[in-house]
Amino acid sequence: MSSTLITITTTRTPMSDFTSLLASFQHSDSFFPSGSMAFSWGLEALLQDGLVKDARSLQVFVEGQALARWASLDQGIVCAAWQADSFDAWLDVDALAETVTLPEPMRKGAHRLGRTLADVHARLDSSVAAELRAAIIAGRTPGHLSAVQGRLWRSFGISRDEARAMSAHAACTGAVSSAVRLGIVGHLDAQRILTRLREPLASVLEAPAPAMDDLWSSTFAADIAVMRRHRHEARLFAN
Repeated sequence: MSSTLITITTTRTPMSDFTSLLASFQHSDSFFPSGSMAFSWGLEALLQDGLVKDARSLQVFVEGQALARWASLDQGIVCAAWQADSFDAWLDVDALAETVTLPEPMRKGAHRLGRTLADVHARLDSSVAAELRAAIIAGRTPGHLSAVQGRLWRSFGISRDEARAMSAHAACTGAVSSAVRLGIVGHLDAQRILTRLREPLASVLEAPAPAMDDLWSSTFAADIAVMRRHRHEARLFAN
């Protein structure tokens, strides 16, 4: 009588992978006090001008923000900031973010959110965030949101690709949540828009992020709307 020895092999995910995943959930959650709820990135003005007024036009707006700005510009900054091997190298990335963000309200909004994010994490005892905050307060660097995100998220053990996905998620959820607050759509339509964007964004994430010399954006309607914000007397958002 012969016996057969059966070996069962199990594949286990390293604990560090779970830690990184949980960290990405925490820092991309709208519950995290990042200050992003104060900005609509031009959506409020587009609503008041009658250019974004329903789920269909909102879909066009969010697609533009995701595929003609985030994919071609912001994700490149996030990745370059994540990869920066020194604080001086990160300063160069932040300076480039300032250069390629043309509308003044967009720059100021990115400064405010970057500083807020650094301040929150400094209060949560992050030494990297404290260094960023000190440099921003001293006027050494503007502290753009995407650059701050990349450096901070790496310090929390979040992988570069997870950081890219977090950045994409934050850009899209920020847009649709602003639309819900403005009454353009309800929560269900907002979720439908996010679902439709999942595959296009996944395709973007499968390719390498753009290099620093290849950054571009073409969200002209939103940029113009942001710059015209002072023409509207009643405003819910800072830009």
